[in-house]
Amino acid sequence: MASTPARGRRRRARVQDVHDLAQAMPYVTVEAGSQGNEVYQVGGKSFVFFRNPRPDAVDPETGDRYDDVIVIWVGSDEDKLAMVQDEDSPFFTTPHFNGHPSVLLRGSRVGELGYTELAEVIQEAWLSRASKRRSRAWLAGHDLAD
Repeated sequence: MASTPARGRRRRARVQDVHDLAQAMPYVTVEAGSQGNEVYQVGGKSFVFFRNPRPDAVDPETGDRYDDVIVIWVGSDEDKLAMVQDEDSPFFTTPHFNGHPSVLLRGSRVGELGYTELAEVIQEAWLSRASKRRSRAWLAGHDLAD
């Protein structure tokens, strides 16, 4: 059976989609983090990066540091709160990120999102960090209001 466009929009997201979607945004550069992890930037500003294991993001049962945390910028504190307040959401934060306009997502939980939802999150991250000129041009090119 051939995949229909509607069916494609419902497919579960994958970690590779994070890379593909971030790289597909205009004016993106990819930098190497301290352990070779990808850091996606627009205009020299990070909007998605794959984080090194850190002591603030650990498995509550084992105490092991998560090695698959993705940091994704958001447009506002309200956006962040909306994404992390539901305990069933794959998005989370830690005290280290209090006051920081980003959410965290474990690679192992990316599949809890649909591809379309992940695309929107990555696009919003890019928009939150891109210059106003670049943001307006991207929105206009996609028939979206500013």
